[in-house]
Parts: sequence; C-alpha cells; structure tokens
Amino acid sequence: MAPIAVRSASRDEERTVSALITLAFASDPMARWSLREPHAYLAVMPELIRAFGAAAYDSDSAYVSEDGGGAAMWLPPGVEPDIETLDRLIRENADPAILSDVEGIFDAMARYHPQEPHWYLPLIGTDPMRQGHGIGSALMKHALARCDRDGVAAYLESSNPLNIPLYRRHGFDILGTIQIGSSPVLTPMLRQPQPAAG
Repeated sequence: MAPIAVRSASRDEERTVSALITLAFASDPMARWSLREPHAYLAVMPELIRAFGAAAYDSDSAYVSEDGGGAAMWLPPGVEPDIETLDRLIRENADPAILSDVEGIFDAMARYHPQEPHWYLPLIGTDPMRQGHGIGSALMKHALARCDRDGVAAYLESSNPLNIPLYRRHGFDILGTIQIGSSPVLTPMLRQPQPAAG
C-alpha cells in the first residue's frame, strides 16, 4: 500500500477540515454526551472545532491527508484553545442537567495539561468511510516528526477508548483518567520527544 501523504491545510480549507472532524466525532462518546441531540451536534460541532483548533492554521499545524480522508489540528507550545468561546457554546447547547459535569471535565483537563512546552492535539479524525486504512497513523507520524525535530512533548486527551491503542503505538503514555458524574472517560496522554532513528 502506498504511503499516505499529509500536508498543512490553509485557512481557506477550514470548512473541509471541520466537516471531516464533525463526521469523525459523530459517534465519539464525549462529543455525543455533551451534545446528545443530533441537530445540536451538527449545528454546534463546527463552532466547537473552530474554538478548539482554529489557531492551528496560523502555525501550519492543521493537517489533512492528501486523499481527503482525515484531518488533525495541533496547537503549538504556548497556544491555547479559545476557552471563553468553548464555555459559551457548551453553556448554550449542552443539556442543563450535565452542565456542572462538563465544567468539571474542563477543570480536570486543565489540571492534566503539562507545564512544560508541548504541542497539543485537541482534534484528529478520519472520515468514517475511510477508517482503518492508516490515515490516522499517517496524520500522527507527520505531526510527531515535527515534535521530535523541535524536541518538544506532545499531549492529547483521548475521548474515545478505541483510539488509545493508536496513540500508544505512537509513543503516548496514559497519565490518568478523567470521569465526572455521568460523563464518559477522557484519557489524558503524553508523549516525550523521541530521537531520530539511526
């Protein structure tokens, strides 16, 4: 099988990247717990994606596979998601019965974020019709090569336990688990930079 090429996406491709990630997260436990109703999920998820990862376009770290099957948004050291917008979107759209649990999730996420400089992966996804073809691995390899060149750690929170083996194969270690009230489990993971082979 030919290697899957990965490149940086431009801000002009934001709608395409957002659509890919929205599709990929349609059955994600955490995304659908916080936005249970289908119409709310489809309406709000693109805005959440923008708040979580749009800063990636400024550092050429919004990545897409050349075949259009997957995308990832990485934030460089010192760059944070738009927490104010995330909070507003969740307050306005999540079931009021779980709002305090969602706030607890965000608080716990903040406690696990490394203090050291790190690249943060808030979003990665593959079109459900293309999963299992190595696209996620290609996206990870591309971004992690940059982390290793820079000598900087990589951090993520896995919102789907099915993805943990992929992250472990790429050198991530589990730091703990986050679970508040009725929420699914969120798994923070860290990868230290790795020297080039040979």
